[in-house]
Amino acid sequence: MDAEAQESFREFVAGRSTALLRTAVLLSGGDRHAAEDLLQNALVKAAGRWQRIDEPEAYVRQVLYRQQISRWRLKWRRREVTVADPPEAGHVPDASGAAELRLVLRAALSRLTARQRTVLVLRYFEDLPEAEVARILGCSVGTVRSTTHRSLARLRELAPELAAVAPRPQQPSRDFSPVEVRP
Repeated sequence: MDAEAQESFREFVAGRSTALLRTAVLLSGGDRHAAEDLLQNALVKAAGRWQRIDEPEAYVRQVLYRQQISRWRLKWRRREVTVADPPEAGHVPDASGAAELRLVLRAALSRLTARQRTVLVLRYFEDLPEAEVARILGCSVGTVRSTTHRSLARLRELAPELAAVAPRPQQPSRDFSPVEVRP
């Protein structure tokens, strides 16, 4: 890689690594260490092909998704994370409602399967259409739809308190037919 390409890669990493890490954290179920590994591997792959990549962010995101798919296909077991100090007894929850909801969402997402979590991240965090998600995951649009449906149902089951924040949109009545009203 020449000096100009190296500088371009450094600028990309400095400018986009925070957003890419957020995506990786969501894909890994909230495990920051696994997310950092996921992002690091994606950036290493991007660095090797940097001069041939037309859209760097799209390429790195694609690598993130595919690496995460490979991880859940291998069915790695979730390992316990050791910490230096044990948690304090009688922990007082955060007073901020938004922070508590984020924690609830993170915990609920971590209890979904990796495939369910990946579909939800791609559909709702990345805001990709079903066809694009299907292409990335290598499955049909129907599979994306059914997985999304089951994933959201499981998420509602795991964290019913989230329903109070974002109520489901009401479906229009099927017997409604638009009628033009003239004065």
